Amino acid sequence: MSEVDYHLRRQVDRVNSLVVRLGEQVGAVSGQVSAVGQAQQETRTELQQLRADFMTFVRQAELTANIQQAETRVGVIQDKMDHEFGHHKVVRRSAVGMLQAFDTGLVSDETVRNVGEQLMIQTPRYWLAPALIALSSWAADDRSLCERAVEEAFRRSPDRTSLFFALVLRRQGRHAGAVRWLRHYLNVQDPAALGREFAVILESISQGAFGAAGRELLRDTLATWRETLLADEATETAQVTRWRAEIDSMRAPSAQADFPRLAAVSPEWAQLDAVLSSARAQQAVLDKYTAMMARESEPSDRIEDAVDDILDRLVGEYDDEELPLRRDLAFNNAVIDNGGDRDAAKQAVDIDSASLEETLDYLTVQTTSALNPGAIGASPATQRLSVAACHSWFKRAHASFSRDYRAAIPPDVGAYFATTHGVGAQTFALPPWSGSFTTPLETLEASLAAHWDGHARPFIDSLAFPWRQKALLPGGIVLAVLLLFSPFHVGFAFVAALIVGGVWALVLHNRADAARKLQETARQSLERAKQESVGTLRAARAELTDWQSRFQRADAVEAATRAMIASLATAAHASSPYEGRTVTEPAEEQAS
Repeated sequence: MSEVDYHLRRQVDRVNSLVVRLGEQVGAVSGQVSAVGQAQQETRTELQQLRADFMTFVRQAELTANIQQAETRVGVIQDKMDHEFGHHKVVRRSAVGMLQAFDTGLVSDETVRNVGEQLMIQTPRYWLAPALIALSSWAADDRSLCERAVEEAFRRSPDRTSLFFALVLRRQGRHAGAVRWLRHYLNVQDPAALGREFAVILESISQGAFGAAGRELLRDTLATWRETLLADEATETAQVTRWRAEIDSMRAPSAQADFPRLAAVSPEWAQLDAVLSSARAQQAVLDKYTAMMARESEPSDRIEDAVDDILDRLVGEYDDEELPLRRDLAFNNAVIDNGGDRDAAKQAVDIDSASLEETLDYLTVQTTSALNPGAIGASPATQRLSVAACHSWFKRAHASFSRDYRAAIPPDVGAYFATTHGVGAQTFALPPWSGSFTTPLETLEASLAAHWDGHARPFIDSLAFPWRQKALLPGGIVLAVLLLFSPFHVGFAFVAALIVGGVWALVLHNRADAARKLQETARQSLERAKQESVGTLRAARAELTDWQSRFQRADAVEAATRAMIASLATAAHASSPYEGRTVTEPAEEQAS
């Protein structure tokens, strides 16, 4: 009997040891499962960050490559321009020198003519070289050579040659001859395709350079052009579009930093931000153009000085043949200036493309003089007159701009919540909740809190220890011990079953206690999250009220801006912005 007891006791000890090890392994597996879940989350986050870093690296590498390519291209273009058009620069510098020589009389006519002939040989297609020969022959009283040189210059470029002689004669005080050349110039112009140098003559008109006869000629011509071009709705619409782009460019930056909670929870935030940004542009437009129109002109002491500057720009301007290379050069320089961003570079070049366009219609010249005077060499005085002349397009663009952003105000602004919280190895995902800020705030808060409670409670309950499920295995083991040892010794079988059951009860109690702690942690965590959500909702509603107040203040400026634009109609009394002040004619011309 003692030997049987000994063997039974050893078997019970082995079973007990197995039960203890099984409990330890179960606990270890539970810990490993929790660790694996946390490791998976960390790995997922690291992979997302790695992808973001990789995309940033790829983008930076692309920008760096674009900069390197642009720098190489700039060097190639500049070399090509020097090779193909280097002589043009010589002609331009020589033209400026010749004009100064005529004024000072320090260089002989023969020297001037020899230089002009050399330049003509070096630049067989450039209009300025024969124009200089004509100028020197005229000064030397060589009528035959002067006429041949004029014909050659006119053949190469009728409009520039006419403008050149008109300005030169005006510089020499020969107003009648200047007006005759001005008529030649205007006769060869297509108002729908004006050359870039046309802005030069418009600038001279704003300075009153051609006297009364020139003003009458230009007034009639420009009025006819304007009437003709305005018959084409597409042309006028194009000007309105450019003014609209000007107003659009004055939108204020994003206000997201001022409304962080509203931006975080409202699906309509992008619309709200765009609307406020547009409304704030009203003040920027008002300030810019009020200051521009109020700025006093600073006329030259002598009108001849202003005309001399215009003539210098004409002879110093690059030729149309250089335009393709100039455009390519401007784009690649823009790529470098924008840090390799080709899209931004293209946009920047497009904005200032007026300076590189081969032709412009007269209405576009007006708009360019107003919006980007530096692109065509217009002065501040001409810019102000151009803005006044374009007031109808400005008005239409401003009206559509104001109408569009007001129409873009969302009829309903709502809040959207859908969050994920990690609790131990468990993850709680709040189902989406949405509400409208047209609902009273108390009702919204109660709805959001009830939504949290309704979905958090089942999650917390699911973390409770499942006694019934977990007790099946220990109960089966205890029953197996009873059945195994009862045939040998009933008392011992009960004792063994009691020991095994006690060990399992201790294991299950420890797990149940851990589950209770996890439940409490989850309850506290989700309660804090709920309070944060409700607080965010309350703050977002306050920010919406602030947004509405700021929008109303910004939008209220629209009336003042509209009135300022309307006042431009009386800022210029002529149909053209380029009809400048009256210039007193010399006594001999007045007498004639």
